[in-house]
Amino acid sequence: MTDIFSLAGKRALVTGSNTGIGQAIAISLAKAGADVVCAGRSSVDETVGLIGAEGGKAQGLKLDLGDPMAGKDLFQTLDPIDILINNAGIIRRADAVDFTEADWDDVMDVNLKAVFFLCQAFAKSVFARGGSGKVVNIASLLSFQGGIRVPSYTASKSGVAGLTKLLANEWAAKGINVNAIAPGYITTNNTEALRNDENRNKAILDRIPAGRWGDAADIGGAAVFLSSPAANYIHGAILNVDGGWLAR
Repeated sequence: MTDIFSLAGKRALVTGSNTGIGQAIAISLAKAGADVVCAGRSSVDETVGLIGAEGGKAQGLKLDLGDPMAGKDLFQTLDPIDILINNAGIIRRADAVDFTEADWDDVMDVNLKAVFFLCQAFAKSVFARGGSGKVVNIASLLSFQGGIRVPSYTASKSGVAGLTKLLANEWAAKGINVNAIAPGYITTNNTEALRNDENRNKAILDRIPAGRWGDAADIGGAAVFLSSPAANYIHGAILNVDGGWLAR
């Protein structure tokens, strides 16, 4: 019987895979059988090494999406990619009245503009070879909620949710599934400030039905699912992996 969750024979590109959620996703895809291209603006050697140590296949790629057009020609130089995981993202924290234009632009460039143009470049490559593909964008709880002190992050992740649906509408009949994962509160570098704030940390934990912060590995299984044949009829979905936060 064929394993409908297997990614054997597939090649995946994971952006921001040097650490955190991106690293966990890359490792999970490799465990499912994919050959993974680990992309990051800083070294991804650790991720590549972890995958190799478990018998998986991976290679590193330098990709700084601080330039949101950095990936526009990427798929012309790589071997065919079947799965694109748009994970790279940054965050800036300040009260809305103090927020700077630079912090707005930096976050929007990485979190939204780069996502769109990577999706576009990926789709062009898939269409050109007459193939099929899977796109998994990383959204956020703040695709649905406002949050506080993160105006550009909230705007960008709301944009990722809308963009995911738009691209699904255009590409579902053309062989590309476009979906997203909305992680809850996950133990990563981006959430360190929240975890170090005793009051905010307690308030967050008190609301999560699961009673804990998520691990980056919790996102990996969802990414494998949405990248696999098991999700072939899923288009434009945003899968919440949040310990029940949005159900509260």
